[in-house]
Amino acid sequence: MTRETRDRVWDALPLHPGEHPAADGHPLDLGHLDATTEAQVLARLLSRDFDAWSEAASRVGHCARPIRLHGSSQTVDAMTGEVLSSFSSADSPLGVLHVRCGNRRASDCPSCSRVYAADTFHLIRAGVVGGKGVPEQVRENPLVFATLTAPSFGPVHGTRNGRRCRPYQAKGEADWCVHGRPARCHATHTDGDPLLGQPLCGDCYDYESHLVWQWWAPELWRRFTIALRRALARMLGISPHRLAQVATVQFAKVAEYQLRGLVHFHALVRVDGKTTGNDASGDTHVPAPAGITAALLSSAIETAAASVWFDAPPLLGGDLVRRLRFGAQVDARPVRDAHRTDDPDRQLEAEQVAGYLAKYATKSATDSTDTTSPHLHRLRATIAQTVAGQHAEAVATDQAMAEHPYALLGKWAHMLGFRGHFSSKSRRYSVTLGRLRRARVRFQRRLAAATREGRALEARDLEDLLDDEDTETTLVVGQWTYAGSGWDTDGDAELAKAAAARAREYAQERARAEHERPHREEIGVERWN
Repeated sequence: MTRETRDRVWDALPLHPGEHPAADGHPLDLGHLDATTEAQVLARLLSRDFDAWSEAASRVGHCARPIRLHGSSQTVDAMTGEVLSSFSSADSPLGVLHVRCGNRRASDCPSCSRVYAADTFHLIRAGVVGGKGVPEQVRENPLVFATLTAPSFGPVHGTRNGRRCRPYQAKGEADWCVHGRPARCHATHTDGDPLLGQPLCGDCYDYESHLVWQWWAPELWRRFTIALRRALARMLGISPHRLAQVATVQFAKVAEYQLRGLVHFHALVRVDGKTTGNDASGDTHVPAPAGITAALLSSAIETAAASVWFDAPPLLGGDLVRRLRFGAQVDARPVRDAHRTDDPDRQLEAEQVAGYLAKYATKSATDSTDTTSPHLHRLRATIAQTVAGQHAEAVATDQAMAEHPYALLGKWAHMLGFRGHFSSKSRRYSVTLGRLRRARVRFQRRLAAATREGRALEARDLEDLLDDEDTETTLVVGQWTYAGSGWDTDGDAELAKAAAARAREYAQERARAEHERPHREEIGVERWN
């Protein structure tokens, strides 16, 4: 794309004032476009309805693949039945209502993925420091950042913290595998190396066991949460029933794909006290009982992770029963007393951990889509071969495929066999994603009403945004039909992605400025505008 085209795009995009690439040396990155898409971009910029398209894209946060709807809705007073306002898709820009796709894959829609990550960040942060309906006293409760990994199913290439990959063999092991491939690797791999995560020998790697572990990883996590409560009770010298009467274990966890295609779990685990009165729920985020410390919780996590096992049913007839466990590498660090691994002189902060988990929640959904990795390609081929064998067995034995323990394996092939939630939490860890999203809808309604009435939206108008639906005094009644997904052309999608990327850069720059401002004022630097 020529410089003149880039300048025309930047002049046309609905960006923040002053956000021209010449101002900071960051030109628009559209050099990857082919000639057809570039022509579509220019056609949109020169079209008569560009302003309408720009407004529609702005309303959905420059979503890359918005859903298009036709229909209308009315806002009705729930008490009187009075119609307060009405809306029709015909009144929208381009004559159709666009709504966000909601995809949390950063590769599919950077804008919606960013919203999902932000919601996840606030959900996790609230369970660490309070807020969003969670009392601030929760920050005093024991809190541990834990990582549970998968076991090894064959040696793979890795960075090894800057050391050589696999220069040595265990005593008695040969230098070459049975397939004539070297069992050592003297290279020092760096991030981005295509060999990372690839087996030293693909024929030695146990793809079937890899697949079985991945399928049952959610069951291992469920058993871990049970084992954790039992281990904690045992360390306190009380029964699990007694522990449940005085304390609860809460968690927020995300699953992240390793380069070898296996997930491991990152979790924030917290212990709360429990009331013994007539409270229906019994959980009010009260301080943890005396004797339960972060160090004790960390030990309980390590003990529980080592003790959990599950005997997985065979993939096919004649296959073996595999006993599944977590990997030996378990990391459990008290958050308030631990230090960062990349900077041992700095303490591990709650916001940093929340940012980690929010990043993993969106990153993991993308990592399984790599089509260039021979290892992941072979794993998908193993899944396809297994599914075909299961269907053949079902036909031969006249058994219902729906009753097979791996009946839905083919459905989850795009996730490399992982069928669990990438982001989940215990019931009372903190606020839910649903409440955060409903609060955003309420905010948008109030902002729209304030705009129509020509008034500013004051802060006190937002105090009840997180209230449940039963506090709402209005109802939205509508009838909508699906009209399609995505923009009209690939050029429109690329324009939306470009604007979303620029908005993200601008938000990050503002965040850095806000973070540095107190320090600049402290040393006498003039306050930024």
